[in-house]
Amino acid sequence: MRVCYFGTYRAKYNRNKIMIAALKNAGVEVTICHENLWHSIEDRENVTSGGWRSPKFWWRVIRAYAKLVLKSFSIGKFDVMVLGYPGQFDVFLARIICVLRRKPLVLDVLMSLYLVASAERFLEGSQHSAVKFIKHAEKKALGIPDLLIQDTPQYVEWLHQTYGIAADRFKLVPIGADDSIFKPTEQTEINKDKFRILYYGTFIANHGLDLIIEAIELLASSKDIEFLFIGEGPEKARILQQVETKNLENVTFSGWCTQEDLVEQIGRANLCLGAFGSTPQSLMTVQNKIYECMACAKVVIAGASPAIKHQFTDEVELKMCERRGESIAEAILYLKDNPVLLEKIGHNARQAFVNNYSISALGKTFREHLETLP
Repeated sequence: MRVCYFGTYRAKYNRNKIMIAALKNAGVEVTICHENLWHSIEDRENVTSGGWRSPKFWWRVIRAYAKLVLKSFSIGKFDVMVLGYPGQFDVFLARIICVLRRKPLVLDVLMSLYLVASAERFLEGSQHSAVKFIKHAEKKALGIPDLLIQDTPQYVEWLHQTYGIAADRFKLVPIGADDSIFKPTEQTEINKDKFRILYYGTFIANHGLDLIIEAIELLASSKDIEFLFIGEGPEKARILQQVETKNLENVTFSGWCTQEDLVEQIGRANLCLGAFGSTPQSLMTVQNKIYECMACAKVVIAGASPAIKHQFTDEVELKMCERRGESIAEAILYLKDNPVLLEKIGHNARQAFVNNYSISALGKTFREHLETLP
């Protein structure tokens, strides 16, 4: 099978890197036809908020798609064209190419651009916001491909309810993680005098950072518990201020680090934290960090949600809790006081990851879906 991975998708985004690696692992020949359009998350937010009105932006769009068209003439033969995330705006050009070549088109939806812009980034209120246009364009785009890929049935249902897209047009491929990077570390020294808890990720609303800080405050008297936060994001300054105001001395913050350093920090942790926000995006997805920590045989405390409950069993592959600070604190103490259970869940997590969410497992699933296309 030959796949053309096409579009202006985020080339360095984990989902795209994992999906390409998974296809190659499954014996698929992957040809890349990619062109950069977006510079960063902030760039996309600025454009959505009103930057789309700038002639410089439209010249950038014209140049990007013109280069894609030129590249499309040299991609050779392929059996299926797959659009990486985000590819909703690439659909229209890709459909023309696929019609001319008489090949099926697949879109890895992953996230709704409209939902992220409106409910996660709150960009709908600006005077020249493009959010309504994004919703209209996304609805059109989702109706065009021959197959849509999504990671959870809960997100499929949301897209069905929002856009009327039939659920049977979707196939599921979990986000997973790259197990050539994320794996159990050998001879990692864990400080036996301290119970270390790791949070890493972008400091944004859907991760429920305020609830984590609330839990830390409730555990302030437990001097043998320490927290490490790794990452950056729009909420970080405010969270730092909360920690300082509450005089929480058992918390350390670090910026982004390399994936190799991150794996080492996961290995040194006794416990890792997932997401606890109540935004639609948070409730309908299983975050990357959950799979990554499972790959490293580490236990994750995750906020219970329809997506989490559908995919995992409490105290088997991870520990669930209510999305409240008090519940997070209770789950931490419960696992701290039950080291045998902690070790058992970590072992189960690693095995579940290998069986269902590794590069090998994802590649097999993705290829099987592509093979259903005419």
